[in-house]
Amino acid sequence: MNAAVIETDAVIIGAGPVGLFQVFQLGLLEIKSHVIDSLPYAGGQCIELYPDKPIYDIPALPATTGRELTTSLLRQIEPFGATFHFGQEVSTLEKQADGRFLLTTNKGTAFLSKTIFIAAGVGAFQPRLLRLDGLEKFDDTQLFYRVNNPADFAGQHLVIVGGGDAAIDAAIAFAKAGPVQAKSVTLVHRRDSFQAEPTKVAEMKALCEAKAMQFMAGQVTSYEEKDGKLTTANITDPDGVTHALPVDKLLVFFGLSPKLGPIADWGLAIERKQLTVDTEKFSTSEPGIFAVGDINTYPGKKKLILCGFHECVLAAFGAAPIIFPDKTIQLQYTTTSTKLHRVLGVEKSVSND
Repeated sequence: MNAAVIETDAVIIGAGPVGLFQVFQLGLLEIKSHVIDSLPYAGGQCIELYPDKPIYDIPALPATTGRELTTSLLRQIEPFGATFHFGQEVSTLEKQADGRFLLTTNKGTAFLSKTIFIAAGVGAFQPRLLRLDGLEKFDDTQLFYRVNNPADFAGQHLVIVGGGDAAIDAAIAFAKAGPVQAKSVTLVHRRDSFQAEPTKVAEMKALCEAKAMQFMAGQVTSYEEKDGKLTTANITDPDGVTHALPVDKLLVFFGLSPKLGPIADWGLAIERKQLTVDTEKFSTSEPGIFAVGDINTYPGKKKLILCGFHECVLAAFGAAPIIFPDKTIQLQYTTTSTKLHRVLGVEKSVSND
């Protein structure tokens, strides 16, 4: 066996809320997980699309946000020591002669796992691109679709394109005085209305009034380069007038587009770009591969986080006989089970109550 291959009992594809809760349910059954996600952090669409907007239908939480829910789930799964592999997509999946599955990612990471849990939401999120001929050659040098290291943008002429929270957050962060302050910041959006939190919009406008940054209504319609470097972004305003902006780095925040990607080629039964599952174990058409959350479909399916949590429970119990074929799996309650208290690391605190 290749030493580079990670052998494990369970691989979870997707680190959104449902994928994180799958870690918890498997952990209660003493099953360790490796988690793969295309994003550079946990939280899935909760973090990417509505990190600070309220969610009202999570049990026992009258109101929470995508960011708060993700933080709570990460804290909840801490006892189980899941290993995360961020910024990677599963590119191939092959069943082996011994019944296990060999997965490889686009970064070359390989896993040999007894079970697979696909919790990929509506697919792997990819940024919506600014499509201008030849612009892609500046990817990750002068053209960026997310900010991984803010310090890389300090002291630069920045043109930030977009009208949502991500664009305005970036504009505010780089316009303010501080260690990551840019030389200049221009926010470009097709119109003077935004899909962002009103308080953030107000802060951005205040920075414009203070001349710390500027806003320009319009769209990037072309660019100029010199000696292989991007030098100018040409912005055409609603009146058809084009303005040339000097640019060292161009940041584009058009949101994310979900793509089913290689999952569509794995030979699993699919209906309208969703994986069909049973409602006993949430198994796909391939035994040992389970699908939970928005990626699956079945009669009566409701795309709610709450429903995904329920699916995780039954998927974990469906996987346990595959992982532990000689073990009797019994339902135990976290309230009373000393075994689960030990697994959760709360044995002492419970005994002291």
